[in-house]
This record gives sequence, C-alpha cells and structure tokens, in this order.
Amino acid sequence: MDLATILGIVSGFGLVIVAMGMGGGLGWFINIPSVLIVLGGTIGAVLINYPLTDVIGVMKVAKNVFFSKELSVGSVIETLVEMSKIARREGILALEKKVEDVEDPFFAKGVGLMIDGIEPAALSRILQTELDYLSERHRLGAEIFSSMGNFAPAMGMMGTLIGLVKMLMQMDDPSSIGPAMAVALITTFYGVILANLIFLPIAGKLKNRSSSEVMVKELIISGILSVQSGDNPRVLEQKLNSFLSPGERKSTF
Repeated sequence: MDLATILGIVSGFGLVIVAMGMGGGLGWFINIPSVLIVLGGTIGAVLINYPLTDVIGVMKVAKNVFFSKELSVGSVIETLVEMSKIARREGILALEKKVEDVEDPFFAKGVGLMIDGIEPAALSRILQTELDYLSERHRLGAEIFSSMGNFAPAMGMMGTLIGLVKMLMQMDDPSSIGPAMAVALITTFYGVILANLIFLPIAGKLKNRSSSEVMVKELIISGILSVQSGDNPRVLEQKLNSFLSPGERKSTF
C-alpha cells in the first residue's frame, strides 16, 4: 500500500469536506443528477475516445497507484555484482542456482536467456522490446486518466449550462432561481473535484511509477549484458551506479 497516495486522498478530500461543512450542511453539495452528468459524460467520452479493451485494461494499471512493489535498485545492483563474480569464477552456467532467488520476472527472464547462451545482441533486443511494450502500456494508462481529467471539468460545465437553462426557464418564479443556480454550479464543482483530486493525480503517479520502473529495467539490461561480456565486478558496479544520483550510490568494494 502506497502511504503517500493514501495520505493525499485522505488529506485532500478531508479538508475539502471540512470546508464544505463549515457554515452550512454537506447536503447542499449532494445532487444525484449532477453526479450522473459528470460521471456518465466522462465515462462516455473516454469510451468514445479509446477501445473498450484499453479502458478495461487501465483498471489493472490503476492498481499500481495503491499497490506497487518496487524493486530496490541497491539490491538489484548487489545481485548483478554477485552474479558477475560467480560468472567470472565458475562460468555463466553456474548462475542457474542464483536465478531461483530472483523474484522479478523481467530480471529472471534476462538471466535465463543469458544462461541459455543467447547472443548479446539478440538478448538486448528481446528485453528492450518487452520494456518498450511495458512502457507503452503504462503510457496508455496514464493517458486515459489524463483524458478523464480533461473531460470531467468539461462535463461539469455542460451540467452547469443545463442548470442555467432550467433556471432561465423558471425566471417567473424568483424563489426557484437561487436553488437552480446552486445546482448548476455544483455540477462544475463535481467535475473540478474529480479531475484535480482523482484523475489527474492518478495519471501523474502512474507516469512517475512508469519512469522509475523503466529506469530499473534498463539498469537490469545493462547489468546482464555486462555479466555476459565478463566485465570486472568493480567496473560493473560503477557502471550501474551511474543510473543513480550521487547520494544513492553505494560500493561493496
């Protein structure tokens, strides 16, 4: 469970709800037709813009916002350095026992291909292709949530226009103008809340998570190719540390 995401949702919605309740009732801000206009319009626009399979698939990507087991870059570097030592001392085939301890499927696949004797160019091409498609899936997920963030305020504005039309049609009854105007504005409020506290933050989180994951996997590819080519473990560690900021770099030598 990602603590930052939970804290952001609780603090964001909590403070907004507290502000809504001050000086009035929360019931003033509840309007079912407005919710239907914003959510229905947003979902409809997304379904028009993207294939149904992509929209359904984005739900699997969205879980990464709350549940994401990120690889420790330090442990990955340590594992690759240890593999380099074993490969130089006993040969690449000796890594068969080591690969059983690798939990990440991408990492394990790369080491398995190396043990199988795949040529470096082919190994790099296979792993890079998988990484490219992973990146594309993550990009699409973030893009869909960004689109929802763009559509929601527009749907809110559409609901506001509908409310204004209803208000203008009842101008002969001054007592109905205030409530009708309030309903019109609530629809825009819903659109802004959904866009800025849910959809756009999720898109931003997915982009950041994708960048971090891609960086780690690029490090893995570079490390596996170095192990395969027989690089000195010390040189390998220095090469992989270049992926990190100076403050994050560690040395086992």
